[in-house]
Amino acid sequence: MKYLINPAFSFLESKLLRIVANFNESGEPFGDGARNKIRLAKIDSLVINIKSFKIPNLINTVAYKYFRKSKARRSFEYANILIEKNIGTPQPIAFFEKYNTLGLRESFYLSEHLVTPLTFRELVTQPEYPDHENILRQFTRFSYDLHEKGIEFLDHSPGNTLIDDNHNGTYSFFLVDLNRMNFHDKMSFELRMKNLSRLTPKKEMIEIMSNEYSKISGIAEEKVFEALWHETSQFQYRYFRKKRIKKKLYFWK
Repeated sequence: MKYLINPAFSFLESKLLRIVANFNESGEPFGDGARNKIRLAKIDSLVINIKSFKIPNLINTVAYKYFRKSKARRSFEYANILIEKNIGTPQPIAFFEKYNTLGLRESFYLSEHLVTPLTFRELVTQPEYPDHENILRQFTRFSYDLHEKGIEFLDHSPGNTLIDDNHNGTYSFFLVDLNRMNFHDKMSFELRMKNLSRLTPKKEMIEIMSNEYSKISGIAEEKVFEALWHETSQFQYRYFRKKRIKKKLYFWK
């Protein structure tokens, strides 16, 4: 097994090894476990989020050993990059990789478990959520900061931003599910708009986001709205087309 532990948590090495070795009995399950399994384990006052990635297919088993970094390792490394760039994410603790003769068998990403009152998803599903517009505008500024720092978060979707209330009219944002990111010296306007296209299908939210993005970027509001609404519509079309195809394939099984 290969692993790397954040130096700040190196004193927990033996306990972390034991948690990973006994993953299925460690702590309590968290989430639906549809693709990847997550369990929460407690060491003293520290609650650890342990993400066990789905066992890769044969091709990826070999690829993750020789050609590509595992999802767990990418998550750990990207979390450290985000923290260096002052972007919120739960504190990375460690990653672990288990290999067999063919290649990667299992991988785990451990981070500090962060509990917040909402995610971006609640802004989409609960339009009457208290201080909704203010949160949305602050989230837009957070996303602009990501773009200015060249961070293309490929899973920038509703459930992957945790939102914490600072109880003074301001909010803090934390990215999770980090294994898919690109880092650029500079992001084009088109790439920025595409990066925001998975967040909400609601036109009224797109209008507010466009207004705020225009204010801080200096780009005409009409241009921002037209580009973001176009990218959002294209994403929604592709998303529902894919669902229809899957439904038809399931019907004919």
